[in-house]
Amino acid sequence: MALTPEDLDDQNRFRLFLTIPYVGLIEFVFKYLRKRSSLLYFFWFLCLLFFCISVIIRIRVAAIFPIGHIILHSITGLVILPLICIPFHELLHVIPYYLSGAKNIRIGMDLKQYLFYVSAHRYVASPVEFRLVAWMPFFIISSGTMLLIILLPGIWKWSLSCFLFAHATMCAGDFALLNLYYLNRNKKIYTWDDVDKKEAYFYEEVK
Repeated sequence: MALTPEDLDDQNRFRLFLTIPYVGLIEFVFKYLRKRSSLLYFFWFLCLLFFCISVIIRIRVAAIFPIGHIILHSITGLVILPLICIPFHELLHVIPYYLSGAKNIRIGMDLKQYLFYVSAHRYVASPVEFRLVAWMPFFIISSGTMLLIILLPGIWKWSLSCFLFAHATMCAGDFALLNLYYLNRNKKIYTWDDVDKKEAYFYEEVK
């Protein structure tokens, strides 16, 4: 049976150990991106790998295509495709929530923090559910983009490799949350959001 926020108030079973106000999301992201872990090393390695792929492709296309085409596809990969991707990225957060049974799912943005986010109002997510929600966009979009880089010809490899790197950096907030779980992997963490109060709560199960 799914837990409710009221269930987590039982101090004999759960302990609230972190509250994140939405206005402090960017502070949380930077804090947990600075906390060293093998997960964060993996993330930065992938970002570096994607960057190197784009550099290699850029060197190859330089001898084939005029500079005007290269500039146009640079803008496409670094600006246009990331903007187009935002709704799809957020939808990939929504799908695992919805399949888990969350009903009141909301997509929001905070332009002051340059953040978009998905919240399931008063839905308690288990550790597996939350990790799936956080991982889904990075895995699906990165895998799909790498496949397109292999299959599509010519200069589109360049624009898509730029997008591959740009999207990875867009997932920094997701990896900050995943790092919270990784650093506390000895704990069973449940989380829920009060979207009206704009706060996220994280509880550990008391053993």
